[in-house]
Amino acid sequence: MKVEIWSDYQCPFCYIGKRRFEDALKQFENKDQVEVSFRSFELNPEAERDINMTQNEMLAKKYGMSQAQVEANSQNLTQQAKELGLDYHLDKVVLTNSFDAHRLMHFAESKGKEKEMNERLFKAYFTEGKHIGDHATLASLAEEVGLEKSETESMLAGTAFTAEVRGNEQEGSLLGITGVPFFVINRKYGISGAQPTEAFLDTLKKVWAEENPLTIVNDPATGDACTDGSCNVKEK
Repeated sequence: MKVEIWSDYQCPFCYIGKRRFEDALKQFENKDQVEVSFRSFELNPEAERDINMTQNEMLAKKYGMSQAQVEANSQNLTQQAKELGLDYHLDKVVLTNSFDAHRLMHFAESKGKEKEMNERLFKAYFTEGKHIGDHATLASLAEEVGLEKSETESMLAGTAFTAEVRGNEQEGSLLGITGVPFFVINRKYGISGAQPTEAFLDTLKKVWAEENPLTIVNDPATGDACTDGSCNVKEK
């Protein structure tokens, strides 16, 4: 089973949805047969790298919300994150352009460090208030997960992995993805949003059952139907 997760590192629901999915996967009995890949999606591709505005100010301006509404929304998100073991500090996040963070994720993928880099970028943004559009910051984060810092710096200074990011975004558009997080299973099933852990688990079980139907064989001694190593007994 292949699961692809479209997300952006500045999306609070993406980190929450990712953790809920991971919790569901831990409970899924066929988890060893599941391959998870992360896909790029930019919420604001036109954003500047350096933005002189707090997230609260941005939300109030973008959605016409009062400061009280913004703070209530932040508290709600922080509580949802806390229930999953995530420590959100939304008042400290540094708004930026996430394109280079996505390039870094694809670079990490090429080195077998996709999972670690993806998690580190989310934590850096939502917990530590790091500037994930800044190349020096990104190189340091990459070094923390085991990537060569100088090689990362060279990658970021150029245009490497631009095609991978754009390709993911185009694929997402073709699949009808307009918001994140979005989970695609075997390119046939889609889950939109940070659904409850139980919903992810139920979907994993349902897809597995649909694509791996139970094989029924007959007991060679009696001819009775056998399933999962057990045979029915005919009444005499």
